[in-house]
Amino acid sequence: MHIVIMGCGRVGAALAQTLEQQGHTVAVIDQDPTAFRRLGSGFSGRRVTGVGFDQDTLREAGIEEAGAFAAVSSGDNSNIIAARVAREMFGIENVAARIYDPRRAEVYQRLGIPTVATVRWTADQMLRRLLPSGAEPLWSDPSGALQLAEVHTSTAWIGHKISKLQEETGVRVAFLTRLGEAVLPTSQTVLQEGDLVHVMMRTDEVEKVEAAFAQGPEEGGH
Repeated sequence: MHIVIMGCGRVGAALAQTLEQQGHTVAVIDQDPTAFRRLGSGFSGRRVTGVGFDQDTLREAGIEEAGAFAAVSSGDNSNIIAARVAREMFGIENVAARIYDPRRAEVYQRLGIPTVATVRWTADQMLRRLLPSGAEPLWSDPSGALQLAEVHTSTAWIGHKISKLQEETGVRVAFLTRLGEAVLPTSQTVLQEGDLVHVMMRTDEVEKVEAAFAQGPEEGGH
């Protein structure tokens, strides 16, 4: 796939290098030509100097044959404008914009532009490490009725099947993080020490779910 990235800061450069290593062709747009130094001499993709929401600049970067567009410059407004131009003018389906202001991010998410609110995401990740329970959700739907969150799980659940955890707590385990890797569990998957459990649940039941996970299983079999 050909992918166009707007912004050659640390995130843009890392994204470009990773995508190229995975076999994709990549074009990076930045207003500052010196920013391309971050890509390193091994990068073989296009380096386009210009404004990422300018249609001619986007065409030079190969937007017309692109399968995806990422807006990761340091400006919220520029990222959103560029993402909308890519989506609406060039019909790119896979579009994502980095937004620093979490309130704006929620508005654009509702407009159908996937956003990554970096400051909020980083703060959430830190909260989850500092306060194992009661942290912000990883994701919530626009109505706020459902959320995906990492729930602190009592060590008493170790050795029990995911199916038992789901049965007793009434939630759906979306995925596990095991040794840094994401795992899609089956009903036979057994919880291991160190597993992080990510749960899809109703927002109004978060406290009840956290209590059930913290309490451990009821007596009787695995």
